[in-house]
Amino acid sequence: MTDVQLSKDEISRYSRHLILPEVGLEGQKKLKAASVLMIGTGGLGAPVSMYLAAAGVGRIGLVDFDNVDFSNLQRQVLYTTLDVGKPKCATARDKLKALNPHIEVEVHETRFCANTALDIVRNYDIVIDGTDNFPTRYCTNDACVILGKPNVYGSIFRFEGQATVFDPRPGADGKPTSPCYRCLYPDPPPPGMVPSCAEGGVLGVLPGIIGCIQANEAIKLILGIGTPLTGRLVRYDALEMKFREYRIRRDPACPVCGDNPTIRELVDYEQFCGIRGEESNTIIREDKIPEITVHQLKERLDRGDDFVLIDVREPHEHAICNLPQSTLIPLGTLPGKLATLDPSKEYVVHCKMGGRSAQAVDLLRKSGFSRVYNVAGGITAWAKEIDKSMPTY
Repeated sequence: MTDVQLSKDEISRYSRHLILPEVGLEGQKKLKAASVLMIGTGGLGAPVSMYLAAAGVGRIGLVDFDNVDFSNLQRQVLYTTLDVGKPKCATARDKLKALNPHIEVEVHETRFCANTALDIVRNYDIVIDGTDNFPTRYCTNDACVILGKPNVYGSIFRFEGQATVFDPRPGADGKPTSPCYRCLYPDPPPPGMVPSCAEGGVLGVLPGIIGCIQANEAIKLILGIGTPLTGRLVRYDALEMKFREYRIRRDPACPVCGDNPTIRELVDYEQFCGIRGEESNTIIREDKIPEITVHQLKERLDRGDDFVLIDVREPHEHAICNLPQSTLIPLGTLPGKLATLDPSKEYVVHCKMGGRSAQAVDLLRKSGFSRVYNVAGGITAWAKEIDKSMPTY
């Protein structure tokens, strides 16, 4: 680290690091010389990037193409009310530079996908996965394995979170010793099966806890101290205040990090995860979940068409906002209510954003209901496109 020097101001700033024998002057120089890529600047990315910046990681890359929304402020502590509507990446850069002017912050305002991932990842030492969807998680994993970059993984949902480190760098035998994300989750869940935080909710402090674990693991990797979470998955239950640790092992048959890998380049991760692109506004093909748009739903309600509108959200969600014409049947109770529904009638089903209602439509169709349609975008789309006075959550 002879080519990296700390100024007088930096020595004062990092003094509590410098007096730790495990860090010291040389360790702080390692932090300054390091580069970390933060994929996602939301719930996890906000606390991770703040602590990395405060710790003096010399170059931090941020990947995000979203804007700050009011619903982010409950947990994404990097942003304030005045930032709503602004691009997350640029806003985060300014906040991190204000926190520590001695670091570099690079912005990648683009979608992280097969076309962009390798070019972005190869310029950093460590990658931190702060994403919230399966296509980006698999893309992050594969890019890190292909390029040999440690991947500090975290995820959150409702009151639970988990974290681990996937480190594809080879051991003494030239092969990776660490599992990768595909070793843990070989196949993605069916589309809509696992609700996002936007549908299932998340306790505001949870991403701060998991994010701090991720930042801690990244700093340990840079300094080469402690025992990393490689091969270990930590799960945290905020309600029970319990941490549990699970051993995870590399799969020799893994198509990415295994002994004979078959995936050597990035693929179409939307297709891999079974997520379709934008469909027509009309009802879609028979082999897909039939949908109508919120505009079509409004037209049908205004005409007084004969159909039953079902809301499959939970009662506490229905209390926030609802369509008066709807009948509330939470998704978990729907199988027990099938006998009370008339298969000869037409049904239109909605939830918050369309995921749970798609599952309900699939269940109804398999149960002999032939005229059943999902509302694309759910009540969130209705609030944004039809009734803008309706609150969203």
